[in-house]
Amino acid sequence: MKAKVAINGYGTIGKRVADAVAAQDDMEIVGVVKTRPSFEARIATEKGYDVYTNSQENIASFNKSGIEVSGTIDELLDKADIVVDATPGNLGGEYKKLYQKHGVKAVWQGGEDHELAGFSFNSEANYKDAVGLDFARVVSCNTTGLIRVLYPLDKKYGIRKARVTLMRRATDPGDIKKGPINALVPDPVKLPSHHGPDVNSILPNIDITSVGVKTSTTLMHLHAVNIELKQTCVEDDIISLLGGRPRIRLVNSKDGIKSTAEAMELAKDLGRPRGDMWENILWKDSISIDKGELYLFQAIHQESDVVPENVDAIRAMLGLEKDGAKSIMKTNKALGITA
Repeated sequence: MKAKVAINGYGTIGKRVADAVAAQDDMEIVGVVKTRPSFEARIATEKGYDVYTNSQENIASFNKSGIEVSGTIDELLDKADIVVDATPGNLGGEYKKLYQKHGVKAVWQGGEDHELAGFSFNSEANYKDAVGLDFARVVSCNTTGLIRVLYPLDKKYGIRKARVTLMRRATDPGDIKKGPINALVPDPVKLPSHHGPDVNSILPNIDITSVGVKTSTTLMHLHAVNIELKQTCVEDDIISLLGGRPRIRLVNSKDGIKSTAEAMELAKDLGRPRGDMWENILWKDSISIDKGELYLFQAIHQESDVVPENVDAIRAMLGLEKDGAKSIMKTNKALGITA
């Protein structure tokens, strides 16, 4: 029997998670939820996903648009083992009541607070702790990307402190409603940013401080990372360690990948759906140790890097696989993530 997965919110993250779940041999999509008819809802039906909406009143607008609706979210939840909530941030509290009413497990995204689920998830760092849980939160794209680097470094060498500058994309490519057009925006103005505490929701013992700058691009986030390690090592040690991680892709500027634009072009050339890059893009030639401190640059594709983490969270919470490394391998294989 395959696990029955519902997706509440079929937008930037939700549609990607739906396709990733559908690619797994131990899961299936039983339906996706859209609040209004749109091209995304229409494409969902073309892909064979049953579309549901959040109220009986909305069904008429879908019918008027010629998009077949299978029912309301209440009807969908009665069919599901678990729901991935990819709705806009701050709606999680209301939906949690609905999930509890239907006795369905739930995975939220990083736009919600840690306290909503009581557990924040990363595939490598705390998979085993998520096994059997009813509720979990997959941390944001930036936090996911940071933990993929910080966790193995701390485990191998110990981290005395980490200082991170995040140069953030203004918005997603498909979003025309917001973002600086010709500006760099301190985000937030009051430092530090929330990313450090978010990392600590999974890795509480790491001394990390982060600052953010919103930039006039939609492609990716760029991290400048400075880490003071507890044990001595050389650059080749770091390259070997991080190059061996399952969701870090080392690239070299000498190969022509000198920017986030070229990193996104790489994803397209790899034949990735929607041009997604699920892994961290980490510049191998940026890895340097100066005065005993480690420095590196990495880029994070904000639309997709949390997608495989959602799949692993589902597998852990439903007890489909209790070994995190095996789940990561299974998810990666199904998506085509290779070094």
